Amino acid sequence: MKTITVFVYGAEQICPSCVNFPSAKETASWLEAALKRKYGEQVDVRYVDIHEPVGSAETVAFAKRVLDEDLWYPVVVIEGEIVAEGNPKLKEICQKIERVGVKQLS
Repeated sequence: MKTITVFVYGAEQICPSCVNFPSAKETASWLEAALKRKYGEQVDVRYVDIHEPVGSAETVAFAKRVLDEDLWYPVVVIEGEIVAEGNPKLKEICQKIERVGVKQLS
């Protein structure tokens, strides 16, 4: 069974362009609940604060990229690919998860 990590990069402060959207942390919680229902333990969702990133060198570097490139957060990343910026769409995230080989629960 394949497992993947979905990274949600963002900050406590809501992106200036995303005023009416939930915070990145709220988005990570919502995504985790939705994806666990659909894929179970095959998917792990991790929130990364772009101002105080913790984790691998790759995770820290990507957090810096979000700031340097003024990406709209939350930024959802799966296997190094940006899947969503700003207001993520569950359908697009699920399509990417299934393209990398994760199967829905029966």
